[in-house]
Amino acid sequence: MDNKRISLIIRLSGNDFRKRYAGSYLGRIWALAQPVVTVVMYYIVFDRIFGAVPPVTGEEGHVPYVVWLTAGLVPWFFISESVNSGLMALLDYSYLVKKVVFDIDTLPVIKVMGALYTHVFFLGVYLALFLLCGVKPTLALIQIVYYSFAAAVLALALSYFNAAVVVFFRDLQQIVNILLQLLMWGTPILWDVTMVNGENTRRAAEIVSFINPFSYIVMGYRAASFEGKWFWELGARNLYFWGLTLILLFVNRRIFRKLKPHFADVL
Repeated sequence: MDNKRISLIIRLSGNDFRKRYAGSYLGRIWALAQPVVTVVMYYIVFDRIFGAVPPVTGEEGHVPYVVWLTAGLVPWFFISESVNSGLMALLDYSYLVKKVVFDIDTLPVIKVMGALYTHVFFLGVYLALFLLCGVKPTLALIQIVYYSFAAAVLALALSYFNAAVVVFFRDLQQIVNILLQLLMWGTPILWDVTMVNGENTRRAAEIVSFINPFSYIVMGYRAASFEGKWFWELGARNLYFWGLTLILLFVNRRIFRKLKPHFADVL
């Protein structure tokens, strides 16, 4: 990818982020309000009301629940926003799709990068919360950059398929929203395998956690934040995640390009 295309993607992704809230009084604050409210709501319900205790992590034992919870929600917010934004890549930029000279393969990339702006802010909030709660950081914490990159690649792989298909099947938008809700509860964000009671139930939870690629990212955030583990220590999870993600990226991009000649006619 040449420098001119990279510059174009960066500029358009910034414009995409700004125009989402153009015309509203609070503007870009709305991009931050909903995730913050969600974290506070879950914290009150699970910590203050039910007294949930996160699993023992690292040498210091239990970390504050709000920090453990936020470590799971921050990457999930990025994933869900990226997938939802990527889904609308062609519909939102239909005027560019009809221009022969514009490379529409970059549109899903622009959408995922647009979601990255909000994610960077929440990483800052997470790190501030991390320090305010007295959790001692380790060098492994720098891996949140790696796991953010992994989340972006996975979201991009899904976006190529979603953006292409939704042009012909608009109901896909509602289906994706429902699937994301189901995946949130199937991803160890509000729970952990060690919290599951019963041998058979725990085994089922371990299988679900392993085959769900989003689990790799959430568990990676926590492993880097509290356990001081490096990504290569996750062993087979690395091979499974990147194998699945790269296959999805290759296949879905082929589907995107296969349907590409028909986009302008439908839009």
